[in-house]
Amino acid sequence: MFFHKITTSSNISNVTSKWFVVFALDDMGNRINELEQSINDLKAEMGVEGTSSPLDPSKQKSDEAKEDEGSA
Repeated sequence: MFFHKITTSSNISNVTSKWFVVFALDDMGNRINELEQSINDLKAEMGVEGTSSPLDPSKQKSDEAKEDEGSA
């Protein structure tokens, strides 16, 4: 009886769906890691390692405040 419950088509379908999601998430994680590495490689090529992103407003505000202090 236990074996019969495991091999029903709905259970197999559920297990297949769960594994598909796990593999899809794993694949997306790998792609994100590759993309981050490519971005870091490009930054290193351009010589901008360690600079803030132009889209990060908190960094821009702190940089502007430092410039204002220096000119005063």
